[in-house]
Amino acid sequence: MSAAIQLPGHPFVAYRGHALHTEDVALDALADQYGTPLFVYSKASMLSALAAYQRGFAGRSAQICYAMKANSSLGVLQVFADAGCGFDIVSGGELDRVVAAGGDVRKVIFSGVGKTRAEMHQALAAGIGCFNIESEAELEVLSGVATGMGLRAPVSIRVNPNVDPKTHPYISTGLKGNKFGVAHEDALRIYQHAASLPGLRVVGIDCHIGSQITETTPYLEAMDRVLDLVASIEAAGIPIEHIDFGGGLGINYNNDTPPEADALWLQLLAKLDQRGYSGKKLMIEPGRSLVGNAGVCLTEVLYVKPGEQKNFCIIDAAMNDLPRPAMYQAFHAIVPLSDKAGNTPTVTYDVVGPVCESGDWIGRDRVLDVAAGTRLAVLSAGAYCMSMASNYNTRGRAAEVLVDGKAAHLIRQRENSQDQMRHEQLVG
Repeated sequence: MSAAIQLPGHPFVAYRGHALHTEDVALDALADQYGTPLFVYSKASMLSALAAYQRGFAGRSAQICYAMKANSSLGVLQVFADAGCGFDIVSGGELDRVVAAGGDVRKVIFSGVGKTRAEMHQALAAGIGCFNIESEAELEVLSGVATGMGLRAPVSIRVNPNVDPKTHPYISTGLKGNKFGVAHEDALRIYQHAASLPGLRVVGIDCHIGSQITETTPYLEAMDRVLDLVASIEAAGIPIEHIDFGGGLGINYNNDTPPEADALWLQLLAKLDQRGYSGKKLMIEPGRSLVGNAGVCLTEVLYVKPGEQKNFCIIDAAMNDLPRPAMYQAFHAIVPLSDKAGNTPTVTYDVVGPVCESGDWIGRDRVLDVAAGTRLAVLSAGAYCMSMASNYNTRGRAAEVLVDGKAAHLIRQRENSQDQMRHEQLVG
């Protein structure tokens, strides 16, 4: 067999004998068995990405909380729970998933700007580790809920440092115009308010500036601003037990060059030490960087449609399966499952799905050698694809498979129309 040809940025995806594999499993065989569209995840890729963070924090008091909004499938959560991770959640439903996957609720951080009283009650009853508070009004509500339960809720306050993460505006979260967190200049006063409320116990400070960040400078700027606040807050007599620097580290979608997690944290920890805070416990919330390049979406070409201005490659995956291109104009590399020797593609296509929207596209201007029945892999599909998938056009959500070496485990069955209509009923 010819040597494996690894795909750039995807260390566990490679052609072997012209057949695309995830770890030691041929993807074409999985498409035969489970159909398409199909999401396939590499366990080794997830653990390798996690290991970079663990190396970066070696010898430090730190807790890694997987930001599960990136991909909340139970089989994926189980990988991180078994590896000792905590979880960053943004809803009561996500807390239910942590419990179902065997996660430790004491390592759960509850973020999000719109927590309901019912969700607060649920999280307090479960005994989660910390609430990341995002507004002054939320402080009052959480204190009231906790007091009614005879408890004090552990809180950190998410501070908006007004740092530009240099990413897509929809996934920027740390600028003054974003809905997240409290203004940097208001933070000390709000911390003093929080410390005065009977149902709260201040334990930390939180900062998260965005997603798909590929530069180091925004992190360093945000850390400086947060540490300035820690000094002011502690000078006011409010001790800070942990500092939460959020997540947001990017991945390689299209020749992107984000820093490696261990290299990034080497710089951040050096700054932390310079500022005299080396003894503080650290919390981080990586999501995309742990799962993004661990996943591929397998899809089959339905039709090739030549046109006067555009050639279209129509596939069976659509914007309901892979929403990032339609939502963010995002790039995903698209490659064939069979790398045919000697065949050089010469036709340029827009790769589109069957959903009745002009925005249903997966890739623009891709040079491919395809015909009806050709199978393709959409790369970097592990984050914000299945977790954002929908049933638009009454399309069932795809099946999911977790690959571990030579083994392939079905972790989600394909959804059908009956699954979608189960909770609906006719009138009369």
